[in-house]
Amino acid sequence: MDTTASDKVLARLRKLHPVEIDLSLDRLYRLLEKLDNPHEKLPPVIHVAGTNGKGSTVATLRAIAEAAGHRVHVYTSPHLVRFAERIRVAGQIIAEDDFTAILEECEAKNAGDDITFFEITTAAAFLAFARTPADLCILEVGLGGRLDATNVIARPAAVGITPVSMDHEAFLGNTLAAIAGEKAGIIKAGVPTVVGPQDAEALPVIRARATELGVMPLVFDEDWHVLPHVKGGSFRYTDGRTEMELPAPSLVGEHQMINAGLAIALARAQKAVAIPDAAIKAGLGWVRWPARLQELVGTPLNGFLPEGASLYLDGGHNPAAGQVIRGFLAQVDPVERSVTLIMGMLNRKDAKGYLKPLAGVVDRVIAVPIECDEDPAEPGFLAAAATDAGISGIVAKDVPSALKMVAERAHPERPPFVLIGGSLYLAGNVLKMTGELPA
Repeated sequence: MDTTASDKVLARLRKLHPVEIDLSLDRLYRLLEKLDNPHEKLPPVIHVAGTNGKGSTVATLRAIAEAAGHRVHVYTSPHLVRFAERIRVAGQIIAEDDFTAILEECEAKNAGDDITFFEITTAAAFLAFARTPADLCILEVGLGGRLDATNVIARPAAVGITPVSMDHEAFLGNTLAAIAGEKAGIIKAGVPTVVGPQDAEALPVIRARATELGVMPLVFDEDWHVLPHVKGGSFRYTDGRTEMELPAPSLVGEHQMINAGLAIALARAQKAVAIPDAAIKAGLGWVRWPARLQELVGTPLNGFLPEGASLYLDGGHNPAAGQVIRGFLAQVDPVERSVTLIMGMLNRKDAKGYLKPLAGVVDRVIAVPIECDEDPAEPGFLAAAATDAGISGIVAKDVPSALKMVAERAHPERPPFVLIGGSLYLAGNVLKMTGELPA
């Protein structure tokens, strides 16, 4: 992809701080003050933290709010192909010229001061949002919560915490309780707080923080419930005030019904904008969130596979994501279909933890390199991790080569089922190959 003007500014901004992640709020508050505090001029904010399901929850909430006729700003991370994907201004990915101008303005106001890349780009998002009218603003936490750059919002309209699991231990702590404490740092006194399914070690920490601030959290399976129907592709959402029969969200996987339930609970808990039940039903039908068990159909990559093959893409990259993928792949008949995982991952991720749940549902792992500026794991290491997890592991030089290997080994009566996964960076690489850019 050609380098844009915003890419050149982003490259300069990466050099303003020698450490990519350095959790703090002081540097950002300093810059925001120079920018006339745009974070204080946003429409009502819904703030979402957690380990898994943040992006899907945000996407579903956005769809519901837009179905109700509201203009919605959205800030998410990371991106898949273009950095601008992170900033949706009133429903649209920020325009290139506007993005470049705002980045340059933040760069000039910062005047070379020490600041992390995520902090200054978050300031740019706030500036873009403050200058365009909207009814609602949804912010996804970048990392953790307590000291994340998005946590400068003093009083959001509602707060959501998706399932917490082990991830980013070097920055958040090496126990689930410690990580949950960081995520719970976004809870504010007097602000409605909705909590998704949690491990027994995480929930008491989140509940304790809420209690400390005088908040009665709305907890999954206590205050709100999701009951998937065995047949019919629908589910029931209930809370203390309502019961709704709803179509399954357009996002794939039973876990997406729970993510949808969290989004619904947030929509009902906030009081800033009106969201009728009809908008909830409509929003579930058109929500889109790329690289989350996304089926690829009719792309150049499908052409490498034999007729009848299925191809999916997922960016999950931790043990909890492995569990979700297991549930999805368990629906594939192992007699009728062979299942291959084409996998790439960063070195800092838990490859063995991700792969362990997939033993018994994945026939073969083909490890590939990732094109990114991070520290990608060597394919040989990933293939060995697959073998250790009880799955046959081999290596390919790239995704097309891996797909060719699948085709060459496919049985004519067992069409292959292929999932490309293990990293959002790999997912971004694949979307570039297919030309299916997030819009």
